[in-house]
Amino acid sequence: MKKVAIGICLVAFALGILTSCGDATVKSKPAATATTVNPEKAAVVSNSAFYDFKMNDIDGNEIDFSKFKGEKVLIVNVASKCGYTPQYEGLEALNKQHGDKVIILGFPANNFGGQEPGSNAEIKKFCTGNYGVSFTMMEKVSVKGADQNALYTWLSDKDKNGWNDQAPNWNFNKYLINEKGELVKYFGSKVKPMSPELVNAILD
Repeated sequence: MKKVAIGICLVAFALGILTSCGDATVKSKPAATATTVNPEKAAVVSNSAFYDFKMNDIDGNEIDFSKFKGEKVLIVNVASKCGYTPQYEGLEALNKQHGDKVIILGFPANNFGGQEPGSNAEIKKFCTGNYGVSFTMMEKVSVKGADQNALYTWLSDKDKNGWNDQAPNWNFNKYLINEKGELVKYFGSKVKPMSPELVNAILD
């Protein structure tokens, strides 16, 4: 019986099923340790599709995103009736202090709690009248769901942007695009526009 067992073991070893044989114990090769990838260091998609987008600003004028080549861009989904709406003030401060380092694009969206119900004209009047917004405001879009805007599909699909699958989960989520058109950072609603972590990412 011992000779039969050894024979079976040798056949299995030759076929690559087992890695070692012995009189009483057969040990298999240890499984490889899983590797956790840090999103900040993950490889981003080359030849980014970011510059292929063409979208209208809040006045209906088309903006070709290829004009942003060589610039950092901060994309923010905004709303006029949200607890985070005062972040407009921080975004405007960021624009005034670091507008030479980053282009801010505000995207009004009514996806969360119906907190952006107005028209583009009403939204523009609110932003400029209450917060003196001078950074670029885009036309109203949907940032999640079945009618999600194509830009936000790109921002929240890691197969498209290289690493991130976090779609906006509330108003004032922020996505930072680098000078090569690559998505490099995601910030949730609680991260204020003038917070050190966001400002440092822009100035880095």
